[in-house]
Amino acid sequence: MTTPRWIIHLPTALTSPDEVTALAVALRGSLGHLAVLDFGEITLSEEDAQFLRTRVFCDAALDGAGRCRRRDAHDGPCAAVPSTEVGVSATRGHPDFLESVLIRE
Repeated sequence: MTTPRWIIHLPTALTSPDEVTALAVALRGSLGHLAVLDFGEITLSEEDAQFLRTRVFCDAALDGAGRCRRRDAHDGPCAAVPSTEVGVSATRGHPDFLESVLIRE
């Protein structure tokens, strides 16, 4: 029997999909080194519609090893290195937003 995994539900005060996606990318950049977190499986939902979830990352298995780190439904081939389409620098591998995203406190 497989031991069930646990999910952290983390509500935010953010009010737009772009803001919460930027936060997900930033969290992956900051905490991606922790093997106990599966950032490829991040989904987003509105507070009152948690049964309707939107994937953030592709997470498809790559030939050889690893998972795709690009945005879900991305153009072009899958890649182990995020592209700038998710606001992540491919060379540095951490959030490097090309556009300013305001995250309200």
